[in-house]
Amino acid sequence: MLHKILKIIAAILSLAGIVSLIRIIAAGDEAIKTGEKAGLVDPMAYIAYIILILVLAFVVVFVIKNLFTNTSGLKNTLIGVGAFAAVLIISYIVSGGDTMKYKLQEGVATEGQSHMVGAGLTAFYVLIIVAALAMIFSGVKKVISK
Repeated sequence: MLHKILKIIAAILSLAGIVSLIRIIAAGDEAIKTGEKAGLVDPMAYIAYIILILVLAFVVVFVIKNLFTNTSGLKNTLIGVGAFAAVLIISYIVSGGDTMKYKLQEGVATEGQSHMVGAGLTAFYVLIIVAALAMIFSGVKKVISK
């Protein structure tokens, strides 16, 4: 029953998106850039927001449901979340604020903002390296097991 309801909702949102896209294409780029038909873009954005909210809600509900029904998965999930939090904390500690002035639209970036950007970049690099090592390890393990 839930599957049928979700299919109907997906079909309705798909049709609304298609109609909105056709209206945008029919108006043309210049009409939208000049603002004549700027109102055509808003419905498409609202449809995208609705779809995003629905997807996030379903992901959260099913992840939480699965965590409580599968206790061994809960342990592994908590280990993964803890490792991710550790990477973020270590990245924040290692990165330093930059005293150089960066211009933003709102003004000048503060040292705290610069510190957060540095922490994000450090965490990104660490996670990329971990992901690459995991893929290499998995590939080597498959080759050895054959």
